[in-house]
Amino acid sequence: MKMISACLLGIRCAWSGDERYKNEQALRLPQTESLLSVCPEQLGGLPTPRSPQEIQGGSGEDVLDHKAKVINGDNVDVTNHFIRGAEETLKIARRLNLKEFIGKSGSPSCGCCHIHDGSFSGMLKVGNGVTAALLRRHGIRLVSEGDL
Repeated sequence: MKMISACLLGIRCAWSGDERYKNEQALRLPQTESLLSVCPEQLGGLPTPRSPQEIQGGSGEDVLDHKAKVINGDNVDVTNHFIRGAEETLKIARRLNLKEFIGKSGSPSCGCCHIHDGSFSGMLKVGNGVTAALLRRHGIRLVSEGDL
């Protein structure tokens, strides 16, 4: 079984509350393997829909090390929600002995390899989201949706 960002399966948990991140390759995966979908942002207590969020001052690794923050489009610090969501996601992965996470590229939580740059301009930079970073620290393999 693999863990996957729920939004990739068309579950309306993205910040916008719609299916904009539904991924056709991800939708075909259940034909060949078992998936567990999660939304770390909801697990961290954030509502849906919600203001967009981006990591400012670094990457998910930096957020975990208290060197960067996650700020939403209303300039509210939501860092604690992201850390809590990452911890809950890790708890699920450990209890089910999951070894792989398929994440939504660009996400400040689930982003694998690329996240938004913190300027709310749509620009990406190299880095992992908060949940992806925590899972990686605990030996869980990260796969970006673009690599499906």
